[in-house]
Amino acid sequence: MTACLACTLLLQAAPVKVETKNISLVINADEGKAPEYMYFGARLLNSDADHLQRPRDGRMNAYPAYGLNCPAEAALAMRHADGNLSTALVTTGVTTEAENNATVTTITMRDPVYPIEVRLHYRAYRDVDMIEAWTDITNNEKATVTLTTFASAMLPVRRGDVWVSHLHGSWGNEAQLTEEPLSSGQLILKNKDGVRNAHTDHAEIMLSLDGKANENHGAVIGAALCYSGNYRIKVETDDTEYHYLFAGINEDNSEYHLRRGETFTTPKLALTYSEEGLSGVSRNFHRWGRKYRLMHGDKERKILLNSWEGVYFDINQKGMDQMMADIAGMGGELFVMDDGWFGEKYPRKTDNSSLGDWVVDRNKLPDGIEGLLRDAKKNGVKFGIWIEPEMSNTVSELYEKHPDWIIKAPKRDAVLGRGGTQVVLDLSNPKVQDFVFSIVDNLLTKYPEIDYIKWDANMSVMNHGSQYLKAEDQSHLYIEYHRGFEKVCQRIRDKYPDVTIQACASGGGRANWGVLPWFDEFWVSDNTDALQRIYMQWGTSYFFPSMAMACHISAIPNHTVFRTTALKYRIDVAMSGRLGMEIQPKNMTDEEKELCRKAITEYKQIRPVVQFGDIYRLVSPYDRKGLASMMYVSEQKDRAVFYWWKTESFQNEHLPRVRMAGLDPNGIYKVHELNRIDLRPLDCEGNSYSGAYLMGHGLEMPYRNDVEWNKKNDWSSRVLLLERQ
Repeated sequence: MTACLACTLLLQAAPVKVETKNISLVINADEGKAPEYMYFGARLLNSDADHLQRPRDGRMNAYPAYGLNCPAEAALAMRHADGNLSTALVTTGVTTEAENNATVTTITMRDPVYPIEVRLHYRAYRDVDMIEAWTDITNNEKATVTLTTFASAMLPVRRGDVWVSHLHGSWGNEAQLTEEPLSSGQLILKNKDGVRNAHTDHAEIMLSLDGKANENHGAVIGAALCYSGNYRIKVETDDTEYHYLFAGINEDNSEYHLRRGETFTTPKLALTYSEEGLSGVSRNFHRWGRKYRLMHGDKERKILLNSWEGVYFDINQKGMDQMMADIAGMGGELFVMDDGWFGEKYPRKTDNSSLGDWVVDRNKLPDGIEGLLRDAKKNGVKFGIWIEPEMSNTVSELYEKHPDWIIKAPKRDAVLGRGGTQVVLDLSNPKVQDFVFSIVDNLLTKYPEIDYIKWDANMSVMNHGSQYLKAEDQSHLYIEYHRGFEKVCQRIRDKYPDVTIQACASGGGRANWGVLPWFDEFWVSDNTDALQRIYMQWGTSYFFPSMAMACHISAIPNHTVFRTTALKYRIDVAMSGRLGMEIQPKNMTDEEKELCRKAITEYKQIRPVVQFGDIYRLVSPYDRKGLASMMYVSEQKDRAVFYWWKTESFQNEHLPRVRMAGLDPNGIYKVHELNRIDLRPLDCEGNSYSGAYLMGHGLEMPYRNDVEWNKKNDWSSRVLLLERQ
């Protein structure tokens, strides 16, 4: 962030206001008392802010500490150097720092008895509706204190008819949406993978304050923890008038020994609010993410072909050249060579060897990466490459040289992962950090033409133990791993700011705002089946913009679920994110290649709207109405892209007509269907309609594509381009 432009000390009785253009957060921070929340929601008029009611029958402490109200949930708990488990925090000062596009408000607190200082930070942006909250905890005692609970922030939410929307899933079935009412007890979303954190629960949540959430109206709070490691989001509902949202690092087996003079900084919790429903909160996250969090959030993403599902480990020079020529012929811009290209003593032929030995297998690639770059230039495409730098196999030269570099419990054998040989390198170790950095550094120094890196991570921390950390600090492993990971990523970006890097982690395991400051996108899932991708991409869109979601056209039967879907359907689904291909083009017919070529051409026309536009989700696949529909609208509301996918097919079915959203009601929009395969155009093709009509009435979509008899299938979908006249 930019340097501080203004800094003032405020010891005040007046409430502290933290505000964006459309959001207000108000905290009472009287000196000598614990700071207390008074309000979070739509931006207040000054007259309303001056006469706010104090919340009743709730615990409003902005950062409750454990020990003097033990039955209540705490954001902070510690064991002091003398063994005392109680902590009290009172306000000693408030400061504000002006940044270019934000203001950071800091509330400083101290314990009246122990020299512990805690600073609550709130960064409010002026041009996007997002507030980032995080905490610094400083130990000024004479000896070490032990942190046992250390949330980033707590937010009270008034009880009523509050519903929660959150994401869960597994490999091949990521980002599944759950919507449920909040009731007494606790709702806990957590992850303890150690390396990736988005395969089970997600570190993001939405709270609908008006009952079951609607997409485009209703008051909704959104929260996302910006962290790449183990986390816990907890909503506590007890006998008071409030729900209490806590979010931060998962403290399980991670107590932290805070040395004298040391400061522990928590991850940021991004908070937003919208009265335009779930999609309104999503638009807030997308705008903030593109501008302030996502690497290269202002640049269009290239259309690529990845080699994985096309050839798997069967990498060879001629085959890569052929795939480059094919994607270039269809209008693609980038070719990515996936796993299987490396290993000298132990060639990478399957997933049970070679990780860590990042040297070219000259038997597969006699001309090396130099030859691949030569062929990419010849074919007029950029070149990308796959690596998995945080991992090794026990069958590797790296492991033979450095068995002490892996994560392993003392006195126990290593727990082995993928292929029966995979292990995780210990990124708490600075030598390992240097090695992981060197993998990228060596590639990009020797081959600066490499445009793209697919960074994978295919194993969890299975056995807790660091061969680097001291015995008394073994509980620091999960935290220090991700500190090391961040250090490596930052070193890479300091030296190589322009390369595109994808976060892949057994599919969508790293779909989180903790990694995206250094990564341009993430692989949504290893499951490329178009139907299941509708559900996964729908959930993912709640918090992440389309430009960060890698969505690929793949072969049939699908390699994960073995479903056979129409090529147009696969194209129409992939075109709602960052379009790519995951297929062997030489196995495609000329007709299929032509359809993809046409789709890529048309995607380039709509790419600015899809990747930078505002999302409006219209009909959810989770509502089981037989279809799913959404759209993107440009900021100027002059162009929009409308998606309509059937999710099931029955004879004599009855589907709802979809009303659009986000358009200029007074604008006139001309309709053009993309990726058309029908013998006859839609009856709305080329016609113009008012935004008011499209949003109030909508357009009828035929339930099936009108094609030749031998091409008929049950996978109907439509993509419409709307352009204001």
